[in-house]
Amino acid sequence: MVGVADKLAYFQAITGLEDPDLCTEILQAHGWDLELAISSFTSSNQTSASTSNSDSEPRHSLNRTESASGSSLVAAPSPGLAWKLVTLPISVISGSLGLISGAVGLGLWAVGGVLSYSLGMIGLGLGRSRESSARLVSVSAAASEAMDFVAAFERDYGTTRPNFVGEGFMDALQRSRNAFKLLFVYLHSPDHPDSPVFCEQTLCSEVVAAFVNENFVAWGGSIRASEGFKMSNSLKASRFPFCAVVKSATNQRIALLQQVEGPKSPEEMLTILQRVLEESAPVLVDARLDAEERRNNTRLREEQDAAYRAALEADQARERQRREEQERLEREAAEAEQKHKEEEEARERAAREASKKEAAQAKMQQEKALSLGDEPEKGPNVTQVLVRFPTGERKERRFHSTATIQSLYDYVDSLGCLEVEDYCLVSNFPRVAYGPEKHSLTLKEAGLHPQGSLFVELN
Repeated sequence: MVGVADKLAYFQAITGLEDPDLCTEILQAHGWDLELAISSFTSSNQTSASTSNSDSEPRHSLNRTESASGSSLVAAPSPGLAWKLVTLPISVISGSLGLISGAVGLGLWAVGGVLSYSLGMIGLGLGRSRESSARLVSVSAAASEAMDFVAAFERDYGTTRPNFVGEGFMDALQRSRNAFKLLFVYLHSPDHPDSPVFCEQTLCSEVVAAFVNENFVAWGGSIRASEGFKMSNSLKASRFPFCAVVKSATNQRIALLQQVEGPKSPEEMLTILQRVLEESAPVLVDARLDAEERRNNTRLREEQDAAYRAALEADQARERQRREEQERLEREAAEAEQKHKEEEEARERAAREASKKEAAQAKMQQEKALSLGDEPEKGPNVTQVLVRFPTGERKERRFHSTATIQSLYDYVDSLGCLEVEDYCLVSNFPRVAYGPEKHSLTLKEAGLHPQGSLFVELN
């Protein structure tokens, strides 16, 4: 089902009416029957117009609106030319460019021609009868028709010809717009008796073909094909051979600058095309200049944007470098502070351990000094002992002869002259080491009575 919004959009596209309120009123008056509303509108707005001979002259004083076969012709002023704005059928636009997508297609006949709607890449026709539905033209079909026409034309009339593009009408129109050229349109009627002579002698003459190829983008189609038939209705082709010169306008409209109907000699055709080209030159030049200005503005904006991005990236890089440097300094300061803190803690710990060790050493010295008792006076049972330390310092004390070698070690320990605990008392003559196995011997038993001389040997 086609929604209300879609029907309104289709009605505006076909009729050319831009006022949505007016279009809504018309559709509501016809019960939202799109086909009936379009038929009623085109019938009520169709007026008879006098048609002057346009074989070699542009049509002037066109002040009418026609919508047969889904086309609307509105007179519009232009420099040196009487332009007509032609609204193309939706099927031509969607068939060439795929501008309308969806799952529903609507085809219907209006006064004098075909109005077909193509939604998406699938073809679903909605009409009142099988005869009132037209086959939808997809993108590939439009291009295929154009390529078939080019191949058939070259086969019948040779390679000296206008270089018709092998693509749909709207793609050809876009190509001409991009190239800032007009679009030369040839609608071929294979059954018309004048077509072979016109193609061979006029259209394929070297001078006409070269002029068209140099100054125009050329598109051709057979009226037996779908898109060619629709374009013949849109352009009001009443006589053949039929040629036209068009350019893109706005929305789905084209500007019809010149149409040539009936046979023409090469000279007549060349004269017509030269005049159209000369009269359209200011418009094409302005379009080219506008496009060039837009390109320059775009390039300038891109350069400015690039310069801004480069400056921004440089600022960001400097800010990132400054931040990284600040973070590095803060990290180094934190590491230095942590290291200082650890060193301070290590010193405090070492001091505590040293103090603790010193206290333990002092306690041990005191205990050992107490264990020795008072130094005895000289007597026969008293041994005089001399102890020499590695530093050269000498200490001398009297002991009872019954005191053990362990008492000598306690004496040395109580003095606190040594920083090590692993040492041995040794006598020189004879050399005797008083190790742990001799600690229980008395001084007399060890041969140190009545006096002995020992030195401290560090292990």
